Amino acid sequence: MNKDAKIVLLAVFMIIMIGIVMIYSASAVHAYAKYNDSMYFVKRHLLYLALGLIAAVLCMAAPAGRIAGSARSLMFFFIILLAAVLVPGIGKAAGGARRWMRFSGFGIQPSEMAKLALIVYLADWTSRKRHVIQNLRYGFLPPLFIIGLAGGLVLMEPDMGAFVSILFIGFVMLFVAGTRLRHLAFVTTGMLPVLALAVICEPYRIRRVLTFFNPWQDARGAGFQLIQSFIALGSGGFFGVGLGESKQKLFYLPESHTDFIFSIIGEELGFLGAASVLILFAVMIWFSLKISLKLRDRFASRVVLGISAMIAFDVIVNIGVSVGMLPTKGLPLSFISYGGSSLVCHLAAMGLLFNMARGVEQ
Repeated sequence: MNKDAKIVLLAVFMIIMIGIVMIYSASAVHAYAKYNDSMYFVKRHLLYLALGLIAAVLCMAAPAGRIAGSARSLMFFFIILLAAVLVPGIGKAAGGARRWMRFSGFGIQPSEMAKLALIVYLADWTSRKRHVIQNLRYGFLPPLFIIGLAGGLVLMEPDMGAFVSILFIGFVMLFVAGTRLRHLAFVTTGMLPVLALAVICEPYRIRRVLTFFNPWQDARGAGFQLIQSFIALGSGGFFGVGLGESKQKLFYLPESHTDFIFSIIGEELGFLGAASVLILFAVMIWFSLKISLKLRDRFASRVVLGISAMIAFDVIVNIGVSVGMLPTKGLPLSFISYGGSSLVCHLAAMGLLFNMARGVEQ
């Protein structure tokens, strides 16, 4: 393993350890009140962590050529799952959305795995079709169709966060592969009315956007979560109130162990702890990008790039929401938030990254 990969591995390990500690701290009271077991969420998180490590090892062991060769089949499989989750009786509805499949009490969110499948597919496509990548008909429209199909199915769940994440990953990878800017600009311009319509058609999305500008106008409704997040972050000061001493996790801040776990980190560990988490993510993403630039194999380089883009997007959106810089949207904080599908997907992604990193010359 080269030096850059070792630094990424160390950063990921430290982030995962922080996640385990913070999930227990943020969820213990809620877990005891609901399940009479303060370790309920931690136990499940550790189980998902074990599954994710198995997935990471399998992804590391698979030959890169075989991964590239199965890219289209893998993408097709997850598109089928994205369609299947919309079918009543197969997909399970919760909170007004149908995003999950359940097996033996555990939920699986196909949209998380589909993002990784899309990365592998686009890395393979742009590598094989590099000579026609600037051609609209043969180099741009085929991958755009796959991006649109996957994104459209996710939007129907509905899951606006995953939809935008898929678009972001796809456009970043196509841009780096050499797609003409005017093609990307044309599609981006065309997507703006679609995104606006998606917001207008759902009253709760309109409320989220309005709340983003002034959460205090509905402090007990749509703005409640964001205000509680502000209180948590503001209470932490520089050094924090102390690990395990958060007051906002005591049924004030909803989703304190999932989407808003960064707010609890800021409250308990202060600016110093929150900044340390940000630095660890920055180090991981920076050195992942360095690996991508050093790889001579196009497929490997673009897989690593796509994984870096996926993690960077999730981190920016999650923290942006927590500090009030982005409208409220449910995206977990990579490797830290409680959420099985996200954790397994990201660990599998890291397995792929370390697999591809073997191609970097020592």
